[in-house]
Amino acid sequence: MGPEESIDEHVAQLYRTESRRVLATLIRLLGDFDLAEEALQEAFQAALEQWPREGLPRNPRAWLVSTGRFKGIDVVRRRGRHEALLAAVAQGTREAYLDPEGLDDETLQDDQLRLIFTCCHPALPQDGRIALALREVCGLTTEEIARAFLVTTATMTRRIARAKERVRKERLPYEVPSRQELARRLATVLQVVYLVYNEGFVATAGQAFSRRDLAEDALYLGRLIVDLIPEPEAIGLLGLILLHESRRPARVDARGDVIPLEDQDRSLWNRELIAEGIGLVHRALSSGRFGSYTLQAAIAAVHAVAPSVEATDWDQIVRLYDMLLETGPSPVVELNRAIAVAMRDGPTAGLALVDALLDRGDLADYHPAHAARADLSRRLGRIDEAAASYQRAFKLARQEPERRFLKTRLAEISG
Repeated sequence: MGPEESIDEHVAQLYRTESRRVLATLIRLLGDFDLAEEALQEAFQAALEQWPREGLPRNPRAWLVSTGRFKGIDVVRRRGRHEALLAAVAQGTREAYLDPEGLDDETLQDDQLRLIFTCCHPALPQDGRIALALREVCGLTTEEIARAFLVTTATMTRRIARAKERVRKERLPYEVPSRQELARRLATVLQVVYLVYNEGFVATAGQAFSRRDLAEDALYLGRLIVDLIPEPEAIGLLGLILLHESRRPARVDARGDVIPLEDQDRSLWNRELIAEGIGLVHRALSSGRFGSYTLQAAIAAVHAVAPSVEATDWDQIVRLYDMLLETGPSPVVELNRAIAVAMRDGPTAGLALVDALLDRGDLADYHPAHAARADLSRRLGRIDEAAASYQRAFKLARQEPERRFLKTRLAEISG
């Protein structure tokens, strides 16, 4: 912490970057999602009150866990819950964690992995597993998760509450399962890591273009999963994350504004991450048992080795998107394929595909579809259509850097 940084700012930074790890450990120690969330808030409030007087603890995260655990027990006492619950809480925390210095970073991070496997337990309803993991592991709001699942916030609230209650009632184990059980849960766990990384790569809303904390969590979890069960799709997902992360230094400027792919300084791309990611893609592809994550990683690899947008092998990318669509139809994949077709065959061909998608209604409220239509119309000199599509995309976008980018584009063609 620099001399100019206040304790309040440091606590706020810790909350942004570490609260999900602390929460994961508190859920394991206290055995209750809602109790752990309340304890987390009280621990951070205690930090705001005590650290200015007492100074920063040597291990702030461990201090937060230890304080949160005691706050959780206090909550139980205040509410007068049954003695058995208090006894269970106390019994469950008689570990090294009674000493804040005994709680290391590895334990905090491993608790995130344990939490994912608990949220993805087959005893939970299918529609609740990923939603619960996104809420508790990723920290997405219920509103954000509801938008992702195309349901109302009230519906998603009930879905998450039912999943939490099932975990509590059935006392689902808070642990990484056996190797045999790992395979059964792998697809759901990989989907959670994928969605967590997506939110880290491009945030769905807010002031920042991306959330580095979530991206780093997803990368760490991806490596752990490959170590635990090196299945091709786990390897492919890790490769995908690495290849996307390699471009992070070039994706925004000093002001946090978006830099589109064609304008990025490729000398800033991390060549070590690219080499590691491409190696993983080759490893997954050579197995012959790959799926959507590996195919997405292969597309990212084609971009990674191209010296420019113009020199990119767009024909290969279109073929990979064709294979990706065979693994599972998706309007978003169709949109990305349409953009690749536009780069290969020209904007007229791409625009026809985008218009067909929008006419179907699948992506009517998906702002990247309207932004793609605007860009292709702009390239064709259809300025009025481009302006209308940029305005529609701007209205739908919830992330400020993207809104600024769209507004700039609109101003350029209206100029």
